[in-house]
Formats: sequence, C-alpha cells, structure tokens
Amino acid sequence: MRRTLFVLLTAALGIALPGWAAPSGGTLRVGIDVDAGTLDPRLANDTTARRVIEQVYDGLIELDPQLRPRPALAESWTQLTPTVWVFKLRPNVHFHDGTPLTAADVVFTYSTILDPGLRAPLRGLYTPISRVEAVDNETVRFTLSAPYAPLLKYADMGIVSKAAVERLGADYATRPLGTGPYKFVSWQRNSRIVLEANPEYWKGQPRLNQVVFNIIPDNTTRSAALESGDVDLIHSPLSPQDVARLRSASRVSVTEMTGLGITYLNMNTVDPIVRDVRIRRALALLIPQQTIVRQIYREMDKPATSVLLPAWAGVFTDEIVQPGHDITRAKALLAEAGWTDSNRDGVLDKDGQPLSLTIRTHSEDPNRVQVVELLVSILRSSGIDARAEITEFPALVQALLAGNYQVALLGWLGLVDPDRGMYNQFHSKGSQNWEKYNNPRVDALLDEGRQKSDPADRARSYRDVARIIASDLPYYVLTYQGYIVGINRRVQGFVPIPNGSFRSLWGTSVP
Repeated sequence: MRRTLFVLLTAALGIALPGWAAPSGGTLRVGIDVDAGTLDPRLANDTTARRVIEQVYDGLIELDPQLRPRPALAESWTQLTPTVWVFKLRPNVHFHDGTPLTAADVVFTYSTILDPGLRAPLRGLYTPISRVEAVDNETVRFTLSAPYAPLLKYADMGIVSKAAVERLGADYATRPLGTGPYKFVSWQRNSRIVLEANPEYWKGQPRLNQVVFNIIPDNTTRSAALESGDVDLIHSPLSPQDVARLRSASRVSVTEMTGLGITYLNMNTVDPIVRDVRIRRALALLIPQQTIVRQIYREMDKPATSVLLPAWAGVFTDEIVQPGHDITRAKALLAEAGWTDSNRDGVLDKDGQPLSLTIRTHSEDPNRVQVVELLVSILRSSGIDARAEITEFPALVQALLAGNYQVALLGWLGLVDPDRGMYNQFHSKGSQNWEKYNNPRVDALLDEGRQKSDPADRARSYRDVARIIASDLPYYVLTYQGYIVGINRRVQGFVPIPNGSFRSLWGTSVP
C-alpha cells in the first residue's frame, strides 16, 4: 500500500521513478455513425471496421498524410524485377498474445485473401499477386502475374495471426488479434468497441491508455455529444447545420478538408428497367446536382463531374463530364425508350406496365435520406412511379450484395488511387461491382492501368474509363465528399488525414 501511495503521489507531482513511466494519455472517446461489420481486416468492408482495425493491426506499410507508403511491419522493401517484390520484416514484433510475427503470418494473410472461398471484399485489389512466399522468418517475396503500379498502396492490409485464425475460426472476426498500437478489449454490438494500449508496441507505447468507439447513428446526437463533452472526436458524415454550430462551440475545433471519397447513385445494370442506358441517362438528367450540393450539403461537398477525384493529381480533369440537369432531354429519352403516359394517369407506362423505380439508402446519414426524398419527388413529377426505401446500413449492404435493388445512394471512402476507385467497382470481375456492369473495353483499360508504370500512361487509361462511365452511367457521381473532423480542444496530437485514417491515434493524448 505504501508503494502504491508513493507511486500515485510522485506521479501526481510529476516526479519520475526509475523504471516506471506515468501514462500520459487517458481515454479518447470517439463518436462513430455505424457499427463495424467485422474486425477481421481481410473481410472488412465498412469505414468503422477499418478505423478500428488500423488500431489493432499493422500492415506491411502505412500511408502517410500525403498517401506515400512508409515502413510499418516491413522495415524495407525491394523491387527485384517488374513482377517481384521482397519485403524485409521488422524484427522482434509480437502479436498481442505475445507470439512473434513471422513471414508465415504475412503469407497466410495474403493467401487467404486471394482464396475465393474466403470471399474477401477487397480480393480484386490483390489478384495480380500470383504467389506469396516466406524466404525466411523475416523475409517475404511477392511474385506478380504482371507489373502492378498500386501494389505498395495496398500493402497496408492488416496482418493477421495465422495461429489465432486457425484456433478461433469464425470467432476471430469478433476477437481480433494483431500487432497494432491498441489491443482489443470488448465489443457491444451497436453500442461500443473498447481498445486498450499495447505497451509492447514496436513504435513505443501509445500515449492513450484506452480508445472507445461509441456507436451514435444520429448526426445531431453525435454532434451534441461532442459539444457536451460526452465524446472527444467525431467526423464525417455530419449534417451541415451541426457543423455550423460546432464551428462556434468554445471547446471544439473543426477541421475541414477535401476527402478521398464520392457520394454516388449505383444503378443496377441487370435490373429489367435500369439496364436500359437511356433510363440511366434520363435519371442523371433529372438530378439537380447543384441544388443538392447547395441546399442539402451546404457546400461541404463539391459537385462531381466524373468518377475521377480532384485529389488524383495528374489523372483528374474536369473536361470529362456526366449528363447535366436537363428535364426536357430526360423526358425525350424516356419516350425514346418507349415509356409514355398512354392511359393519361400521370405515370409513364410501356406494354401495360408502369415505370416504377425504387431508390435505396441508409437511415444513418440524414443528408442521403434528404437527397433520396428529393429525387423521389422529382421523379414522380416527371411521370415515374418512384419510392424511397430507407433501411439501416447493414440491410442496405445485404441488398447490394444480393443485387436486390434498382438504384442506391451511397459512398466510397479511402480512394487512395484511381485503381482503388475503379477496378473493383467497374471491372466485370471486380469484387465490388454490385451493379453487374460489364464492358470489355473498360476491363481492358483497367487491366492496362494497373500494369503501366509511367504516370502519364496510367492517367490516359483512367481518363478513358471515366469517359465511358460518364456515358454508360453504372454510377452517377453526385459529389466529391468533404472530410470534416470535430475534436475537443483538450485532445492533443490527432492529425486528420484525407482518407479518413485514424493512424495518428498512436501519438494522440487526452490530458
């Protein structure tokens, strides 16, 4: 007891004891909009999962705020030939259960991602890898089927413990074990996820003792929790009126930047109605994009011109554009497709069937709900029997995976490379091509873009894809997303990153 009292007293007075370091960081409470689907990095497909996972796991590399690869579990790497890469692992790194990280864990992670049986959502990003081998315990060799320009940017995939996965099986998704700065403690579904500091972390002990992710679906409630001090950090999606209020809150600092994401309408190209490109073009022509950005997003987001992001330097061009707002042209296209109001009931029909359309989105984002409600109103005024279907995010994801939708409003984040924003989404074999888009020319261009090492050649490939997408419209890109972070001013060391990464939590503290 005397020793405990002495430690507490000396810590309070700021006196350092030999061999003992006072924790500097306290607990950081994060307000997040949706629960994670899984905490297995190989299976993660939502932003909350990825933000938690990057605290529990490390990849071979990590991306800095400028999206440049820097060493993580791999202390160095060498490209021996255009198709052979060798990664040298950092020595003396351990998983949270004390077992050492070896090359076998890296081989297992990537081999299972590439196994179609796992159904990894991001498998398409890694299919150019034909073989992963352990040269020795600290060296891994990747052999590619062809040169692959974005490989390093995708080498941030969290490395799992082979032994833990084999021991836990499916339970590994809810009992994650990594090498990262924070250890998994608990997960109360739809409530909170608790992590604690890993004192043996290879970079050094994190400054925070604990990180708690609180699931708060409602934007306004989440913003109010930051204002009141019930949480310390929130970020997009946020409602414009809440952001305006937070800007003037004395205890809150607001950071706004251009993000690496899009908000878009995903159009199911195998749906009996939506598969007609004239319908998709008519829908695009009916969308009052500027009004939506100005009145609903209050210009937090910017109007998009195509699937090319402004952040993709050397690739982006505003000369590639989607159809603009033109109601007259939209109605002409609908008539050209055979949809007319033959019985004069105000609803377009063909072969005795009304033109019916359902637009889906998720309830956790009120901005998207407002957009869908506005679009439904506009479509109805143009003779389309439209309705909204608003569900929770997991139900929307299941509908997308099953192809059980016509049009869905949702978004992509973390688009660190044109390949990341296009290949899985538009290649006929892409693992996130939910709309079942199939264009052999696009497939060839996307394959070409992966293999080109010259930036100008890559840019030409992706611009050609963007032109085709702007015409075929499997996606209508509504906005380029802004990224907004609200944080309690007492929090120190957190660095917002445009791709939404929380990597800087390792150096963050809450005095």
